[in-house]
Amino acid sequence: MMLTGALALASAGVQAATGVALVHGTGKQTDAYNDYWQSDMVEGIRKGLADPNNLLVVNCDFDQYMWDDRAAGCLAGQLTSFIQNRNIDRLIVITHSNGGNVMRWILSNPTYDARYPAIIQRIVKVDAIAPSSAGTPLADAAIAGNVFETSLGWLLGYKTDAVRQQQVGWMATYNQQYLLGTSGRPALPVPFRDVVGTDVVSAVWSSQAYCGGYTQSVGLEITQNWLSSCSDGFIECSSAQAAGTLWFKDRTRTSGGQVLNHNQSRRACFGLPSILANDLKG
Repeated sequence: MMLTGALALASAGVQAATGVALVHGTGKQTDAYNDYWQSDMVEGIRKGLADPNNLLVVNCDFDQYMWDDRAAGCLAGQLTSFIQNRNIDRLIVITHSNGGNVMRWILSNPTYDARYPAIIQRIVKVDAIAPSSAGTPLADAAIAGNVFETSLGWLLGYKTDAVRQQQVGWMATYNQQYLLGTSGRPALPVPFRDVVGTDVVSAVWSSQAYCGGYTQSVGLEITQNWLSSCSDGFIECSSAQAAGTLWFKDRTRTSGGQVLNHNQSRRACFGLPSILANDLKG
């Protein structure tokens, strides 16, 4: 019997190469290391790798629809090059926000692009931080052109295709027809594990409000008024855990039982990098 992939390596006594890819959310990124994740977050996650060079920070144009060549096509290209150049056999993908939707498109549509099957074959799990799997009412507000179009510019962007895509009704259609992993749909081919932020703290006297930037915490406190009581200021808890399975809600694992607002969940806040780094070893 011929053995393939990681199984063949294990049989030969060769350790499989584990790699991690960080996939950003909405926006066109050219330096996601500094502009989206920041060094403390990336380097904290890198500590979980046996080979620290096996880390990819993705830079793509996620202002587009998830299936667009500038979005999923770009992601597929960068993941393929990473896998081939670093001989990655075990790939863990960490996504944030709308990046989870782009990744889920690839996982759900293996015949859409010839590169997808080889990528899926290498992925052992996706850790989806605050994914907008069922959209967000704030996308509806931005497209409607009300006051939040301006106030959400720093977080969501304006009337881009990615924002249109994340409208609640639109995501319901995509989940029903094109994406896997939500209730009543077939399961995704790899574990898709949700990290859910449940609240926002912005009190000026709270040190928690300053991690990741106080201004952002205040903005998310305002936008939370448009959402259900359980939200990270951008994504409702029900949306963040609409696809795949729940890995954890912030308070259950963060240091001090702190909550993670939508900005903090891509920052080195409350032990999150260590949680993600330790998960790379499993």
